[in-house]
Amino acid sequence: MSNLKGIPIVVSGTKIAKPNGIRAIKNGLKVDRRAAAIPRGDKPSWLRVRIPMGEGYQRVKQIVRDHRLATVCEESMCPNIAECWGNGTATLMLMGDVCTRACRFCAVDTGNPRGQLNPDEPRLAAETVQLMDLKYVVLTSVDRDDLPDGGASHYADCVRRIKQRNPKTAIEILTPDFKGVPEHIALVASTDIDVFAQNVETVKRLTHPVRDPRASYEITLSILAYVKRHYPKVLTKTSLMLGLGETDTEILETMDELRAAGVDIVTFGQYLRPTVNHLPVQRYVTPAEFEQYRRLGLSKGFLEVVSGPLVRSSYRAERVLEQANCGLNKSNVT
Repeated sequence: MSNLKGIPIVVSGTKIAKPNGIRAIKNGLKVDRRAAAIPRGDKPSWLRVRIPMGEGYQRVKQIVRDHRLATVCEESMCPNIAECWGNGTATLMLMGDVCTRACRFCAVDTGNPRGQLNPDEPRLAAETVQLMDLKYVVLTSVDRDDLPDGGASHYADCVRRIKQRNPKTAIEILTPDFKGVPEHIALVASTDIDVFAQNVETVKRLTHPVRDPRASYEITLSILAYVKRHYPKVLTKTSLMLGLGETDTEILETMDELRAAGVDIVTFGQYLRPTVNHLPVQRYVTPAEFEQYRRLGLSKGFLEVVSGPLVRSSYRAERVLEQANCGLNKSNVT
């Protein structure tokens, strides 16, 4: 930790103590002295983001402030926050803000929560959805390898309480892998959800070093296949970041393996390096290339392929059934 005019500044990659006593590494990865600085001004024009505005966005923002609510939309500085909030969609992060894993693309703090959970979170999550008047909510979470079931039962409780209080709200869950244990996956997949998502994040060859060593490309595929096999009415979904060094051949092979697992929806977005300690960007994928991946995915049988530079896994999730690339390219729908 350093100081700026007497104000403590937390440096990315250093150890911190959370208010609840949990010790963690800020932004997930320790300081890498060998890492090259992130170049300034090298991002292409299509990655520029408009300043959030709009009546719907301002209303939700005020609710979040007044009730001290936490959303992934703000925590991750998502470039699509105004568009999603303005249309009644938001993403909530469950089970705290300290992850037991340290993926090299993710800036969530890492550490060992030592079993800490807020037993009141299911009620608070349900109230949050009601206050924000959400038509569609995405529930995600950190990995909680410190819990016997990875937090699956807690996750399921949150879904049930949200649905009890907000019966008309559609629910998508973007889950940890729960170590691939079928019983734990079933705990959440058997609740009243509309979409079950688990992200492969990248192509098989790059799974390590991109993801934590405990994560597995094969486990993610098996989870998605399990959910589709046992809960066929639930849509299954996954996401990939591009620009990490993958090839077109690998992207196509990944699509084929996802379809073989019964995955309905896939999203593609540009990887952006969150801190100097994280993996560098290998290339910036053009909008034309993203559109090509979308068309190829649709030709392979996906219900929808949401593909664009600023797309994130939960981008305009409520519009996926329109099969119009979530509004990105309505005039080019095939």
